[in-house]
Amino acid sequence: MAGNGMKGLAKDTAIYGISSILARSLNWCLWPFYMYVFSDPADMGKVSFLYGYVALFLILLTYGMETGFFRFMGKEEENPNKVYATSLISLATTSILFVVLCFLFIDPIASALKYENHNDHILMMAVFVAIDAFMTIPYAYLRYQKRPVRFMTIRVAFIVANILFNLFFYLACPWIYKNMPELIEWFYNPDYGIGYIFVANLLSTAIVLIILLLNTLKGVRFSFDSPLLKRMLKYSFPLLILGVAGVVSQVVAQLTYPYIFDDLNEAHRQLGIYQSCLKFAMIITMFIQAFRYAYEPFVFGRNKGKDNRQSYADAMKYFVIFALLLFVGIMYYIDIIQQFILWIGAKNYVVGLNILPPAMLGEVCFGIYFNLSIWYKLTDNTRFGAWFSIIGCVLQVVMNIFLVPMFGYIASAWATLAANALIMTISYIFGQKYYPIKYDVKTILFYFVIAIVFYVAGMYVPIENEVLRLSFRTVLLIIFMLIIIKKDLPLKEIPIINKFLKKK
Repeated sequence: MAGNGMKGLAKDTAIYGISSILARSLNWCLWPFYMYVFSDPADMGKVSFLYGYVALFLILLTYGMETGFFRFMGKEEENPNKVYATSLISLATTSILFVVLCFLFIDPIASALKYENHNDHILMMAVFVAIDAFMTIPYAYLRYQKRPVRFMTIRVAFIVANILFNLFFYLACPWIYKNMPELIEWFYNPDYGIGYIFVANLLSTAIVLIILLLNTLKGVRFSFDSPLLKRMLKYSFPLLILGVAGVVSQVVAQLTYPYIFDDLNEAHRQLGIYQSCLKFAMIITMFIQAFRYAYEPFVFGRNKGKDNRQSYADAMKYFVIFALLLFVGIMYYIDIIQQFILWIGAKNYVVGLNILPPAMLGEVCFGIYFNLSIWYKLTDNTRFGAWFSIIGCVLQVVMNIFLVPMFGYIASAWATLAANALIMTISYIFGQKYYPIKYDVKTILFYFVIAIVFYVAGMYVPIENEVLRLSFRTVLLIIFMLIIIKKDLPLKEIPIINKFLKKK
């Protein structure tokens, strides 16, 4: 049974992974494009700054209801239709209220953000973050219904629309305005700059909202259950604290830089470099996201009176193996990333690539922490998760405030690693007390040591010739993969490959 469960988790992870990889890959293409269009990192810093608040308010406006939705949909005594309808109505109400308040108090909000000259940017941000928050439940409903392909299609539709709108505003419109200005001068302003990034996002979000609702509202009977909502909020509120602390940890640089530098332009410049280079760690981030999409339905769907702790332990081990393999692989080919940045004419950003090692290891630690978090979710002790995230958040904020002014953006990457490693360790200790799972700690530590050894060997052996250096690292990466296959991933157990071996 456990084997079938792991196969199901692997299958869903693969499908969600394709969705996440395709969507994020397409979306990632926008960042080199932005780096090309906006050669001054300060422009990208301003965009990153506002998107930091998008991430924060997305958590506030969903207030833990996504995980609460899965928890209550998985309870036999609850009516799934009521859970879905109540969640939708609740999020719709709070999202609309948020937008109204932003419009009413836009001037003091802009002043507090040190973004006084572009109220329109903030208002567009408010609208599309409110829509995103509302769409969290319809997306979760698709995952609950085991419709990963539909989920993938809609997510990709948003990214494709966003890319097309960006290309329209930043490539097509300038050309048309130069040659036939009368066609577009009624709506296009060549000096609007980064504002069209927010316009494109808003238009794409509106389109996808319509598509998503058409796919998730059919047959739903709308009935608001106030007692049910109270139970869901009681379960989810600690997750809100957890989510806020977690997202602040992830976007602390975006939220704090304008307030810890004396020169606002320098703050935006450093933030632009840091956030742009951080995008190159997206492969590990995508892997974690894909795993998360499949893992929560897997955990809550299989937890009805069963003990699946061995499956959770196996999932942890394989997560660590593949995450560390991705880390080593990305670092081995960082020279190619550097050449790519220079090729697109974004030389002002290259200096920030030194953030990748600590930043990616921080992501690995966060992924492990997410795996460990099942103990307090399954035992309804979500308050522990809130405290863990608060601890990590406080550490990260303190390190950023005191170290970034001295060492620059590299301190943000190390702060992320330190905070995620801390909450990972604390969660493991408490988890073994309240919901003990026999994780294969020995094997996990073995792979961490091996990954560090291979990283040092590949990155610090001096080889001047670039071709020889990349060839040497490729050989090391193959050896690393062979160790994994020999120890924990026999070829005869891998789908498709095992059939080929049997024929042989």
